[in-house]
Amino acid sequence: MELTHEQAKRWLLNFHQKVTDNKAYLSELDQAIGDGDHGSNMARGTEAVKDKLGSVTEDSLEAVLKQAAMALISKVGGASGPLYGSAFMAMAKTAKETSELSTLIEAGLDGIKHRGKADVGDKTMIDMWQPVTSALHEDDLTEVTIDQALEDVKPLKAKKGRASYVGERSMGALDPGAVSSGYLFTALIEEVLA
Repeated sequence: MELTHEQAKRWLLNFHQKVTDNKAYLSELDQAIGDGDHGSNMARGTEAVKDKLGSVTEDSLEAVLKQAAMALISKVGGASGPLYGSAFMAMAKTAKETSELSTLIEAGLDGIKHRGKADVGDKTMIDMWQPVTSALHEDDLTEVTIDQALEDVKPLKAKKGRASYVGERSMGALDPGAVSSGYLFTALIEEVLA
């Protein structure tokens, strides 16, 4: 299915709302295995995305995705800013060629893998992006996909980022990046796929 610039704006605004509503929860998850600031960082970043979207005047999917990338890179601290930023920058570049949703999300996934040097099973946001990408290719992305991805990430031992420092203690905990990515894709379901 094709993603329009209007849908992309609604999707990102919904994502901002979900992150804002769950800011404390995201930081709480991050306190268990990271430095405890994922919620506040993501709230600041998505607030910047919301502000940037107001200034996108052209009817361009590429412009919407690029502005989101720039806002996330400049406002989100830690690893999440560069990773989310890389995802949206890769999606923006791909949007020059196609607006096919599954292709765009796959480009975002590749951007994260390239920037973070991580893969499936490392207990990162990739463990959310990969099953979502697969589901989109099969036109079958639902809340169940997202819930299952979160269940699957819990028992993993973190191999990347700050969470890897706590070793075995990361097992049984949710990865904050996977959870915030879950909000991103729940917003996508609500605004684009519903």
